[in-house]
Amino acid sequence: RAVAAYLRALNLSANNAVVHGNLACVYYEQGLIDLAIDTYRRAIDLQPNFPDAYCNLANALKEKGQVKEAEDCYNTALRLCSNHADSLNNLANIKREQGYIEEATRLYLKALEVFPDFAAAHSNLASVLQQQGKLKEALMHYKEAIRIQPTFADAYSNMGNTLKELQDVSGALQCYTRAIQINPAFADAHSNLASIHKDSGNIPEAIQSYRTALKLKPDFPDAYCNLAHCLQIVCDWTDYEIRMKKLVSIVAEQLDKNRLPSVHPHHSMLYPLTHDYRKAIAARHANLCLEKIHVLHKKPYNFPKELPINGRLRIGYLSSDFGNHPTSHLMQSVPGLHDRSKVEIFCYALSPDDGTTFRYKISREAEHFVDLSQIPCNGKAADKIHNDGINILVNMNGYTKGARNEIFALRPAPIQVMWLGYPGTSGASFMDYIITDAITSPMELAYQYSEKLSYMPHTYFIGDHKQMFPHLKERLIVCDKQQSSLVDNVTVINATDLSPLVENTDVKEIKEVVNAQKPLEITHKVAELPSTTQIVSMIASGQVQTSLNGVVVQNGLATTQTNNKAATGEEVPQNIVITTRRQYMLPDDAIVFCNFNQLYKIDPQTLESWVEILKNVPKSVLWLLRFPAVGEQNIKKTVSGFGISPERVIFSNVAAKEEHVRRGQLADICLDTPLCNGHTTSMDVLWTGTPVVTLPGETLAS
Repeated sequence: RAVAAYLRALNLSANNAVVHGNLACVYYEQGLIDLAIDTYRRAIDLQPNFPDAYCNLANALKEKGQVKEAEDCYNTALRLCSNHADSLNNLANIKREQGYIEEATRLYLKALEVFPDFAAAHSNLASVLQQQGKLKEALMHYKEAIRIQPTFADAYSNMGNTLKELQDVSGALQCYTRAIQINPAFADAHSNLASIHKDSGNIPEAIQSYRTALKLKPDFPDAYCNLAHCLQIVCDWTDYEIRMKKLVSIVAEQLDKNRLPSVHPHHSMLYPLTHDYRKAIAARHANLCLEKIHVLHKKPYNFPKELPINGRLRIGYLSSDFGNHPTSHLMQSVPGLHDRSKVEIFCYALSPDDGTTFRYKISREAEHFVDLSQIPCNGKAADKIHNDGINILVNMNGYTKGARNEIFALRPAPIQVMWLGYPGTSGASFMDYIITDAITSPMELAYQYSEKLSYMPHTYFIGDHKQMFPHLKERLIVCDKQQSSLVDNVTVINATDLSPLVENTDVKEIKEVVNAQKPLEITHKVAELPSTTQIVSMIASGQVQTSLNGVVVQNGLATTQTNNKAATGEEVPQNIVITTRRQYMLPDDAIVFCNFNQLYKIDPQTLESWVEILKNVPKSVLWLLRFPAVGEQNIKKTVSGFGISPERVIFSNVAAKEEHVRRGQLADICLDTPLCNGHTTSMDVLWTGTPVVTLPGETLAS
């Protein structure tokens, strides 16, 4: 009806530029972009000094992908009317997309100067402020946009992203939910809501929200790739091959068009991507860091050419994981093990103090411990590191949670290296070396790294198990004299001092030879008890402890009840601890294969190979973790389809660190995941004496 009305008006006044402009707007709203462009041009022909028409023509040209022409039209509108708020805002959008963040910021501010209640300009300015890490300023402008326009769904969704960066999960959740209430068909808000669920471990809810986003917007690479990762986490392999092919094609197209790939660098190792693609994904994220620091306008740092006479090398370790985290579990003793006559150690924490012994140990044993979480500005954090005179700065995060690679992008140290915390290349021009070894990163695969390879003589990996779990170096295998089997790991007792039990128990030493490359003699200490009834009773009733031959032994499931710091690995248990297969519903008379990794490391081919092993080893079971719990039924359904009873796959809950390591003794063999090997997990199980069978791949992670 509007079109008809404007056409009638043109019959009466064929050269009315305003009517042509209004008619073009209707065509634009109807999606008739080409017709809208022609009609806007007609309006301009009739009235060359018509800034609204130039601005609207620019909008239509941009919609068609003719960005340069659109930019010219916005500039023409601004020459005609320098205070044309829409043109200022829309030209700023183009500048932002081109990476000219400061120019975009200037234009948004100018638009708001002209029209302070311009909700879209507030929201857009907030977006570029967020991009620059100015999160609190961004939040202020999002709130202003919503005050002006309470049903501004985009502003709610983007404010949710800012709150998420500020670790306000609850606030982000409320924003995404409100955006969806305002506009139920808002695909981006559904995808953002999914990301909050995913980060919170609510994978089923994340899957549902990503699927909703894709129904609303089928061509949505971010939602598709994040959904693929969620399905990987829970081992839902429906249409797995089709999904992998599409994911690879999405990444290929994005890299070809120089876009930020929808697959995160840390996830790229899970998919059938080439090494070049993986490196390119990392490089795009590294370039994003360079873009973020560009706006700081910091001059490059100067470094001395050589150390002062008798000067020590200053090494800085930078990590968000100095606390109760696998990285600290592995390397907490490293700062104190350096030769202080040659090196001076600085540890820079990107996270606040979590109050754990891990954090305390690292802060105590490093000569200098600096909490950079109190310096949120990356420029100021880099200044601090540079002022400390660091010679070698170690990146222990890579692209893992909590990373601040912008600090490395500013190059506060002359030599910057990757080590331990991230199992892949940074793809970054600002990272010089990756500390690795010849087995993990053979020279023939050096091309997959952007860094130079710096080999350790044996292994780049390190563990602190000797200090954390000395009680697991000694163990007694417990057997019932009434049973026929003597040497088996069905029931195991550990302690830093087993002598009280040994002195009161009949203990035998049984030797056996392991036929490895070199024959190796192993001695087992076996405690023969007249009866193990009291142990069985303790476990069945959930008692914390019982008495064996007058010696108190603790139920291995009760560590969290008796000493929480021992449970987390912060202290060595002082009790004699008993661990049995019955605690985990494992059969006494079976060969127990295990894998204690997160389930995302398993793919269909790996699980099928494990099932073949179970088929060929009678009375064997596979022991996995509910990591996450929702993956259990998918695994059991899949193994059933492969032709074995799902009862032969036994799941246990994720446990506190000490129990997690200690219970590895109950398994006979650990089967590694070829897609992404066990790292800390394999170190854990090896420390208990359980062998790991692995299949090396080509990536650092495998």
